[in-house]
This record gives sequence, structure tokens and C-alpha cells, in this order.
Amino acid sequence: MSEFMIGLTGGVASGKSEVTRRFEALGVHVADADVVARAVVEPGQPALARIAERFGAGILLADGRLDRRRLREQIFSDPQARADLEAITHPAIRLALEHECRAAAGPYAIAAIPLLAEAGGRAAYPWLGRILVVDAPVELQRARLMRRDGVDEALAARMIAAQVSREARLAIADDVLVNDGHPDHLDAPVAALDARYRALAATL
Repeated sequence: MSEFMIGLTGGVASGKSEVTRRFEALGVHVADADVVARAVVEPGQPALARIAERFGAGILLADGRLDRRRLREQIFSDPQARADLEAITHPAIRLALEHECRAAAGPYAIAAIPLLAEAGGRAAYPWLGRILVVDAPVELQRARLMRRDGVDEALAARMIAAQVSREARLAIADDVLVNDGHPDHLDAPVAALDARYRALAATL
């Protein structure tokens, strides 16, 4: 059982996955908000029933699963629909993340939440003991996106602009891990953070 939970976040292409892999290699459980977000809308989940109530039975595929493409089309053309979807899914995601972290073995657990700043930060996740922001310069994010996703510079810039600013994300940080070099350079700072978090967890 983990009583100390760390929220890990960062902008698109900042290197969050590289960082979480290194924490996992040190035996730390990482609860992934993207994985949880898919799980809470599986058939039989209360959130899926509420989505079908709000958007109509046509939002489900023949096998009862969510038609993600149709839902995406609705929410991107209608801000109210997007807000309604978030009101259904976000509480379920937060609860599932907290339960997974608390059930984890080890002195502390990590909740990897890419849109933590956008979702309300610590006010939305009061159970987080600390927030770790993986940070990278915007120009580097843009270059990584272009290389990783095969998009042009204009689309990469739009993808970055769709998130909160780097400054807003850093404003919620207790800890910042700068990821502006080779992935191997992450080993030492992750090990230092792991030692700090284990020490902090031991004081609870």
C-alpha cells in the first residue's frame, strides 16, 4: 500500500515516457492516466452508460464498445459536448488513478497525468503529495514531435499550443526534471528523485 503519491506530467514530446520507464525500472508503480481513461469507458463501466445517455446509443459500436471516432467528431465540433464528456470521465479517471496508486506495492507510486495542469492541477488531485514536471524547451518539443509523429512544423506548433503554456505547467511543479539531452542523461536525476521520494514517504 502506497500512501505517498507523485503526479508526473509534462508537455507533449517532453519525454514523460522515458522518465516513467526509468522509475518503473527502479521498482516504482506507475499508474498511467491514458490507460485508465480507456479502461473507464469499457463496456460495463458506469461512465460508458452515462456517455451513451448523453450522446445517444449511436455513440456505441455493435459490440457495445465506445465508437471513439464518432465521439471525437462530436466533441471537437461542440465545446459543450466536450465539457459534458469531461464531466463524466474525469472524476472516474481521478478515482481509478488514486485507487491504483494506493494499492501499489512500495513506499510511493506515480500517477502519470499528461494533462494535469489542464485538468486543474493539485486542486483536482488533492491526494498527490508532490508534482513532478518533465520539462523541455518548446523548440525541442517541436523537433521531437516532427521526428516522432512525422508532422510538419506548423502542425507540431499547433499541437503544443493546444496545451497549457510551459510557464503554467512549471507553476504547479514541486520538482522539475529537465529533459533536453540524450535519454541516458535521465538515469541520474531519476535516481536522485527516487531517493528523495523514498525518504519523504518514510516520514509519513
